[in-house]
Amino acid sequence: MLAQQRQQTILERVRSNGGVRVADLVRELGVSDMTIRRDLEVLAERGLLEKVHGGATALGPGSTEEPGFTAKSARQQQEKAAIARHAATLVRPGTAVALSAGTTTWALAHHLIGVPELTVITNSIPVAEVFHRNPRTDRTVVLTGGVRTPSDALVGPVAVAAIRRLHVDTLFLGVHGMSVRAGFTTPNLLESETDRELVAAAHRLVVPADHTKWNTVGISTIAELSEAHVVISDAGLPEEARTELAERAVELIIAEGSP
Repeated sequence: MLAQQRQQTILERVRSNGGVRVADLVRELGVSDMTIRRDLEVLAERGLLEKVHGGATALGPGSTEEPGFTAKSARQQQEKAAIARHAATLVRPGTAVALSAGTTTWALAHHLIGVPELTVITNSIPVAEVFHRNPRTDRTVVLTGGVRTPSDALVGPVAVAAIRRLHVDTLFLGVHGMSVRAGFTTPNLLESETDRELVAAAHRLVVPADHTKWNTVGISTIAELSEAHVVISDAGLPEEARTELAERAVELIIAEGSP
């Protein structure tokens, strides 16, 4: 395959999936890691994609643009890992927790597989798969039905109906963005409705969100900043955000080990 053909294939993958991983492209296209990285550099210089750690993502996020799960999982990996580790310390055995869709909540799920007597409610297919691959007889996992979004969330009337009669101790809410004006937001209208039901079902709202989410605004608000009991972020969160959260009596935790 010529370089131009290979680059076109890469660009098509980015546009259809929202992002790509270098390792996946190496395996699929049968070329070296260095070759793929050069291709990504060429495409990035032409303004056709954005290089990120371990791969590339599509350009031009807007209030309604929803990156795919692969694209989001390639971003801020170290920060998300540190946030997930700390979020897991907030979960006690024998409790009921909800994990909404998102790559940070997906990272959190990996840290919860050893927690005994846990009940997990989720509308995230990848989150449910984490627990399915690591079964425990004393754990219950409820995956809502619904319509699948690009970020692998299940949303819409079926998901809302499944959540409406449930009650959980803690909700870990994945968000697209957070700001003073808009609160916690998502680019998907149906997902915001489903997430609002999760918020209503929870005794405590915890938002694990890396620093890039600050002043990013999706089209629909899930909750106001003041509705969160805890926000877990990383060391890159700006002082403005820290001040605004403190003024709204939101506990802010900066995850240790974040860059």
